[in-house]
Amino acid sequence: MRDDFTSPVTRERGATLIEVLVTIVILTFGLLGVAALQVRMQLAQTESYYRAHAVLLMQDIVDRVNANRNNALNYVTAGALGAGNAIQDCTGLTGAALDLCEWNNALLGTAESTASGQQAGGMIGARGCISSVVTTMPREFLVAVTWQGLVPTVAPASTTCGQGQYGNDQMRRALVAHVTIGCLQNDPTTGLCVTP
Repeated sequence: MRDDFTSPVTRERGATLIEVLVTIVILTFGLLGVAALQVRMQLAQTESYYRAHAVLLMQDIVDRVNANRNNALNYVTAGALGAGNAIQDCTGLTGAALDLCEWNNALLGTAESTASGQQAGGMIGARGCISSVVTTMPREFLVAVTWQGLVPTVAPASTTCGQGQYGNDQMRRALVAHVTIGCLQNDPTTGLCVTP
């Protein structure tokens, strides 16, 4: 009787070189997928940061317009503030002029700077526009903050602020707010709204 343990022909066990190579290829594709996911998550996080920053900038100017309701028409901008403009010296300005000057600088990212003094905050190509939709009471304004996104999407149709400034308009991002300034004072005899 033959013993299996003493047989001159023994079976070799273990992984062959082909099996190891196939495993390495599968592992490589998996790691490449994880790396691509990491890049997409980083892009999404940056886009989210820009959007949050735009919300803060928009809320800032909306609050300033609401605080200076009697002079709300002075906030209407002839062109876009922010990118394409220089950082302004706001010393000596008051009212709407001061608010627009500070908003321009905030759009340029002056709120955050590096240790060497360079502006590091803000969004890519941030622009802000304020237009008057209705000039009679109640007054209505359209406030828009636009910036350049990182990946193309659908071009925003809600505002023309920054249109054509980012190459492909599908790279333009926009947040828009409608601001309504109600009647501040009624005429006691007619009960109609009086423009201050």
